[in-house]
Amino acid sequence: MPATLENHIGHFREQRGWTQAQLAEVMGVSRKTVNTVENGVFCPSVVVALKFAAALGQPVEALFQLENESAA
Repeated sequence: MPATLENHIGHFREQRGWTQAQLAEVMGVSRKTVNTVENGVFCPSVVVALKFAAALGQPVEALFQLENESAA
C-alpha cells in the first residue's frame, strides 16, 4: 500500500483559535486550499506546506507525516 500524507493542521489551527478562512488569510491562499489540505483531499506542494508551517509556528514535520509507509 502506498504511503499517504497525514496532517495535524486542524489541531494547530484550532489551538490558535483560527477559522480556516483566518489561516488562509495569514498564508495568502484561498480558504478552499486550507480546507482541502486539512481534510486530506489535496497533498500540498512544498511551498504551501512551508506556508502552513510558518503561519502556524510549527516545523513541517509537526504538521505532516507519512502514514502507511511501505517497506522499501
